[in-house]
Amino acid sequence: MRRDPALATLSHDHHQALFVSQKLRRAGVETAADALTALRAYWHADGREHFRLEEEELFPAYAAYADPYDPLLARVLCDHIAIRQRIRALDRPDPPSLDALHELGRLIDTHVRSEERELFPRIESTLPERELAALGAALRSA
Repeated sequence: MRRDPALATLSHDHHQALFVSQKLRRAGVETAADALTALRAYWHADGREHFRLEEEELFPAYAAYADPYDPLLARVLCDHIAIRQRIRALDRPDPPSLDALHELGRLIDTHVRSEERELFPRIESTLPERELAALGAALRSA
Protein backbone atom coordinates (compact mmCIF):
# COMPACT_ATOMS: atom_id res chain seq x y z
CA MET A 1 0.00 0.00 0.00
CA ARG A 2 1.37 3.38 -0.95
CA ARG A 3 1.42 5.81 1.96
CA ASP A 4 0.80 9.53 1.54
CA PRO A 5 4.10 11.41 1.99
CA ALA A 6 2.54 13.27 4.94
CA LEU A 7 2.52 10.06 6.96
CA ALA A 8 5.77 8.58 5.62
CA THR A 9 7.86 9.47 8.68
CA LEU A 10 5.38 7.71 10.97
CA SER A 11 5.29 4.68 8.67
CA HIS A 12 9.07 4.53 8.78
CA ASP A 13 8.91 4.46 12.59
CA HIS A 14 6.33 1.69 12.29
CA HIS A 15 8.75 -0.39 10.25
CA GLN A 16 11.31 -0.09 13.04
CA ALA A 17 8.68 -0.94 15.66
CA LEU A 18 7.70 -4.08 13.73
CA PHE A 19 11.32 -5.19 13.67
CA VAL A 20 11.51 -4.78 17.46
CA SER A 21 8.16 -6.48 18.00
CA GLN A 22 9.36 -9.48 16.02
CA LYS A 23 12.44 -9.75 18.25
CA LEU A 24 10.19 -9.62 21.33
CA ARG A 25 7.75 -12.22 19.98
CA ARG A 26 10.58 -14.59 19.08
CA ALA A 27 12.62 -14.03 22.24
CA GLY A 28 13.93 -17.11 23.94
CA VAL A 29 16.10 -17.58 27.00
CA GLU A 30 19.25 -16.82 24.98
CA THR A 31 17.83 -13.84 23.04
CA ALA A 32 15.59 -12.11 25.60
CA ALA A 33 18.29 -9.65 26.70
CA ASP A 34 19.00 -8.65 23.08
CA ALA A 35 15.28 -8.19 22.40
CA LEU A 36 14.94 -6.02 25.49
CA THR A 37 17.97 -3.96 24.48
CA ALA A 38 16.50 -3.44 20.99
CA LEU A 39 13.18 -2.36 22.48
CA ARG A 40 14.78 0.11 24.87
CA ALA A 41 16.97 1.56 22.12
CA TYR A 42 13.97 2.03 19.82
CA TRP A 43 11.76 3.40 22.58
CA HIS A 44 14.26 6.00 23.79
CA ALA A 45 15.42 7.02 20.30
CA ASP A 46 12.08 7.05 18.45
CA GLY A 47 9.13 5.30 20.10
CA ARG A 48 8.24 7.82 22.79
CA GLU A 49 8.51 10.71 20.34
CA HIS A 50 6.45 8.77 17.78
CA PHE A 51 3.61 8.36 20.27
CA ARG A 52 3.82 12.05 21.21
CA LEU A 53 3.60 13.14 17.57
CA GLU A 54 0.63 10.92 16.94
CA GLU A 55 -1.16 12.11 20.08
CA GLU A 56 -0.37 15.82 19.68
CA GLU A 57 -0.39 16.25 15.90
CA LEU A 58 -1.91 13.34 13.97
CA PHE A 59 -4.92 12.38 16.07
CA PRO A 60 -6.15 15.97 16.66
CA ALA A 61 -5.76 16.73 12.93
CA TYR A 62 -7.91 13.69 12.13
CA ALA A 63 -10.44 14.52 14.86
CA ALA A 64 -10.96 17.96 13.32
CA TYR A 65 -12.57 16.23 10.32
CA ALA A 66 -13.90 13.04 11.90
CA ASP A 67 -15.54 11.90 15.10
CA PRO A 68 -13.05 12.45 17.96
CA TYR A 69 -14.79 9.53 19.69
CA ASP A 70 -14.16 7.19 16.76
CA PRO A 71 -13.70 3.72 18.32
CA LEU A 72 -10.61 3.07 16.18
CA LEU A 73 -9.00 6.27 17.40
CA ALA A 74 -9.92 5.37 20.99
CA ARG A 75 -8.41 1.90 20.55
CA VAL A 76 -5.06 3.17 19.26
CA LEU A 77 -4.88 5.69 22.11
CA CYS A 78 -5.57 2.90 24.58
CA ASP A 79 -2.85 0.84 22.87
CA HIS A 80 -0.43 3.70 23.52
CA ILE A 81 -1.29 3.59 27.22
CA ALA A 82 -0.95 -0.19 27.39
CA ILE A 83 2.38 -0.19 25.55
CA ARG A 84 3.77 2.57 27.76
CA GLN A 85 2.65 0.70 30.88
CA ARG A 86 4.31 -2.52 29.74
CA ILE A 87 7.53 -0.74 28.82
CA ARG A 88 7.63 0.93 32.24
CA ALA A 89 7.08 -2.46 33.87
CA LEU A 90 10.30 -3.65 32.21
CA ASP A 91 12.26 -1.34 34.52
CA ARG A 92 11.27 -3.30 37.62
CA PRO A 93 14.11 -5.10 39.42
CA ASP A 94 12.86 -8.54 38.38
CA PRO A 95 13.64 -9.46 34.78
CA PRO A 96 10.53 -9.70 32.60
CA SER A 97 9.22 -13.14 31.77
CA LEU A 98 9.36 -14.45 28.23
CA ASP A 99 5.57 -14.36 28.22
CA ALA A 100 5.65 -10.64 29.06
CA LEU A 101 8.09 -9.97 26.20
CA HIS A 102 6.02 -12.04 23.78
CA GLU A 103 2.81 -10.26 24.80
CA LEU A 104 4.40 -6.84 24.39
CA GLY A 105 5.69 -7.86 20.97
CA ARG A 106 2.19 -8.99 19.94
CA LEU A 107 0.66 -5.77 21.26
CA ILE A 108 3.12 -3.59 19.33
CA ASP A 109 2.61 -5.66 16.18
CA THR A 110 -1.19 -5.49 16.37
CA HIS A 111 -1.10 -1.78 17.15
CA VAL A 112 1.18 -0.87 14.25
CA ARG A 113 -0.76 -2.98 11.77
CA SER A 114 -4.03 -1.41 12.93
CA GLU A 115 -2.68 2.07 12.39
CA GLU A 116 -1.19 1.22 8.99
CA ARG A 117 -4.13 -0.80 7.66
CA GLU A 118 -7.08 1.01 9.21
CA LEU A 119 -6.33 4.39 10.77
CA PHE A 120 -3.84 5.86 8.30
CA PRO A 121 -6.04 5.10 5.26
CA ARG A 122 -8.95 6.77 7.06
CA ILE A 123 -6.83 9.81 7.81
CA GLU A 124 -5.60 9.99 4.21
CA SER A 125 -9.14 9.83 2.85
CA THR A 126 -10.66 12.18 5.45
CA LEU A 127 -8.25 15.09 5.67
CA PRO A 128 -8.35 17.60 2.83
CA GLU A 129 -5.16 17.54 0.76
CA ARG A 130 -4.12 20.95 2.11
CA GLU A 131 -4.49 19.78 5.72
CA LEU A 132 -2.67 16.53 5.03
CA ALA A 133 0.25 18.47 3.54
CA ALA A 134 0.35 20.81 6.55
CA LEU A 135 0.29 17.81 8.87
CA GLY A 136 3.18 16.23 6.98
CA ALA A 137 5.21 19.41 7.30
CA ALA A 138 4.50 19.58 11.04
CA LEU A 139 5.51 15.95 11.51
CA ARG A 140 8.74 16.38 9.53
CA SER A 141 9.74 19.50 11.43
CA ALA A 142 9.07 17.99 14.86
